[in-house]
Amino acid sequence: MATDRHNPHADHTEELATTIGLYVLGEISLGKAAERADVTRWEMKEILTEAGVEIRLGPQTMDDLEDEVETALDIE
Repeated sequence: MATDRHNPHADHTEELATTIGLYVLGEISLGKAAERADVTRWEMKEILTEAGVEIRLGPQTMDDLEDEVETALDIE
């Protein structure tokens, strides 16, 4: 029997897959990926490694650098 119930686990999995995809494509940095996934950078690095994704260390572009600085300044 089909149900119309909302599955939050499926939403989280889909959002995490999207975040990993954006990271792989170079659209977001490790810091932004962690922020989107609501995990630490270290946890995001582990998630990406387990997914077989090569980790890019350091900003690759000026936009990446600005994102990293912005993320660092937002830490309270």
